[in-house]
Amino acid sequence: MNRRFLTPLFVILLVCQGAVAIDYSTPRGRVQDAISRVIAVLKDGSLDREARWERIAAVIDDSFDFRSMSQSVLATHWKRATPEERERFIEFFSRYIEETYRSKIESYKDQEIRFGGEVIRGDRAVVETVIVTEGGEIPVNFKLKNNDGQWYAYDVEVEGTSLVANYQNTFAAIVKNEGMDGLLSDIERRIQRYREAQPEDGAASAEGI
Repeated sequence: MNRRFLTPLFVILLVCQGAVAIDYSTPRGRVQDAISRVIAVLKDGSLDREARWERIAAVIDDSFDFRSMSQSVLATHWKRATPEERERFIEFFSRYIEETYRSKIESYKDQEIRFGGEVIRGDRAVVETVIVTEGGEIPVNFKLKNNDGQWYAYDVEVEGTSLVANYQNTFAAIVKNEGMDGLLSDIERRIQRYREAQPEDGAASAEGI
């Protein structure tokens, strides 16, 4: 797996789940809370694959500020987009992230993560972590934003590479050549391809999670 394409949805599952008391009001606590909820769903053997994913998707939607992410990804194109195009992009982009990394989330196998420092500057924060894999250690920084007293993730840096910057470069070229309509159609097609590639329910089980 190319380390640079690890994502917040995959990385967020790798945090050790042994924390007993979680301070939900802090950036670090916010990340730990989301992790514990997702892992609990992954280990719930009473759920079929689709029910499990619906619950995980709900946690993802509750933990990430997709509006801020979308605005950063589109950059100058955000200002030029109509309100309708912005809302459609937020919807498609969040679905695209979920579908793209679904298989990685479902393949969770208790990887280890080590927490580093937590830096808070006003309504922004960074939580430093290191993922320990068989191939070595991967530094990952979670960037969070405080919206009305609650922290939401809006970007992740893996080995110094920003998730938002990566998509910004990819989508900017499409908008330049095909406009916002072309970008939205492109993302819809990507989502459909990922959905079609998913195994049938039952092909992937909770065994080994």
